[in-house]
Amino acid sequence: MTPQLLQSIQLMTLPLQELKFRIQEELETNPALEVTTEVPTLSLDEPDLHGEYEQFDNSSDPGYTQVRSDRDEDAKRQFMEGALTRPESLHEHLLWQLRLQPISENDFTVGELLIRNLDENGFYIEEPRVVVPERFHERIDSMVEMIRTFEPVGTCVSDYRESLLVQALQLPELPAGTAEIIRDHLEALDRGKYREIARAVGISEQNVEEALELIRRLTPFPGRMFSTEEPRYVIPDLSVERKDGQFVIVMNDEEIPVLGISPLFAEVAAGGERNARQFANNSVKNARWFIHSIHQRNQTLLRVSRAIIEFQRDFFLRGKKYLVPLTLKDIANEVGVSEATVSRISNRKYIQTEYGIFEVKHFFTNSISGAGSSGSRYSKEGVKEIIREILEQDQQDGKSLSDQKISDLLSQRGIKLARRTVTKYRKELDISSSYER
Repeated sequence: MTPQLLQSIQLMTLPLQELKFRIQEELETNPALEVTTEVPTLSLDEPDLHGEYEQFDNSSDPGYTQVRSDRDEDAKRQFMEGALTRPESLHEHLLWQLRLQPISENDFTVGELLIRNLDENGFYIEEPRVVVPERFHERIDSMVEMIRTFEPVGTCVSDYRESLLVQALQLPELPAGTAEIIRDHLEALDRGKYREIARAVGISEQNVEEALELIRRLTPFPGRMFSTEEPRYVIPDLSVERKDGQFVIVMNDEEIPVLGISPLFAEVAAGGERNARQFANNSVKNARWFIHSIHQRNQTLLRVSRAIIEFQRDFFLRGKKYLVPLTLKDIANEVGVSEATVSRISNRKYIQTEYGIFEVKHFFTNSISGAGSSGSRYSKEGVKEIIREILEQDQQDGKSLSDQKISDLLSQRGIKLARRTVTKYRKELDISSSYER
C-alpha cells in the first residue's frame, strides 16, 4: 500500500475536528498547498490526472473493484485495518501481559480470542465456547483463570458479580462468608439485611459487616479504569433537515477550508530549473492527492448518509423508537463500496437531527432476533427506546413494573422479548430494577 493510499484511508476515518488539525499540518508541511477563497485549481476530471488516480480508484475501498482472490482481499483489509485502528487500551494492556507468559502457541491463540471477546467493562461479549474453536475448548478454563489474574484483576468474567468474586478470592485474607455473600446475597446486602444474611450463611453480623467493607474496596467494572475516552465537544459533520416534505442533507463544510494549488509552485513545476522542478512536482502531486482524498472522504460520507436516511426514514420522521434493523452490508450494497469503507466512514462522524446529534454508526443495529435487516422489523435500539418509554410512563403512574411485566407489555405490541433480555436492555439504559425504583 502506497503512502498516498494510506493517507487517503486515514483521512476517511477522521471526524471533522481532527480533519481540521490534519489539514493545518499538511498546510505547514507542503508549500504547494494553500487555502483559497476561489474554486480550487484542482479539477478531478482533468485527463492528465486520470492515470494518477486510477490506481487509487481500482485498489481501494471507495472506488471500483478489481478481479482478485478473496484471500488477497482479506489480507489487504486486515493490513489496512491493523495499520489504521488502535485497539482499546484494556485489550492492549491484557494482550501485553499475555505475551509475557511462558505458554504454547495454541494457548496464546485461545487467550487472544478470549481477550478480544471482552467489552469495555472486561465482561464477555459472547460465551467463550462460541468464540473459541471447538478443538481448543479444553484449553479455555486454564486460560480464563490466567487472564483473570492479569491487571486489572477480575476481567474475563460474565458480569460484575463474578468479577467481584474473582477479585475477592485473589486476596490473602478473606472475612468468613464473603464469597458466599457475593455469590448469593448482594441484593440483600445492598438493602442492609445483615441479620438475614448472617443466618443464611451461618456467620455473625459482624462478619457480614467486615465482608461489606471488603466488597466496597473492590471494583465491579475493572475494565473501565483503562478507558481512554475523554469528554469532548462534538461538531456534526452534516445535518438533516426537512424542507417541503423532503429530507435535505447539509454538509458542514464551513469548518473545512477550501484548498488549492499554489500558482507559484504550479508554474515552477511546469518549467523551472531541474531540481526546483522536481521538488515542485512532488509537492504539487502530494497537494493534489490530499485535496482529492478530502473530496473522496466528503463524497463517501454524503453517499453513505443519504443511503442511511432512506433506510431509516421512519426514524427521521417519527423518532428514536422507529429505528429499524440495518447492517453495514445493506449500506455497502446500496452505495457500491465495501463494508470496511462504510464502517470507517461511520466511525466518529456525527449527524445533527431534530432529535439530537447522533454518531453515524448509531443507525446500524441488529434486529432483536439477531437476524439483521431481513429478520424482525424491530431493532435493538428501537426496542430499548420503547422500554424507556414504558418505564417513564410507569414512573409517572407511580407503579413499579417488573421486567416480566415489561416483557408481557412488549408482547402485546407484537415484540417477543424474553424477561432476561428485557433485564439486559434495562441495564444498558442505566435504569434500576423495579425494587430500587
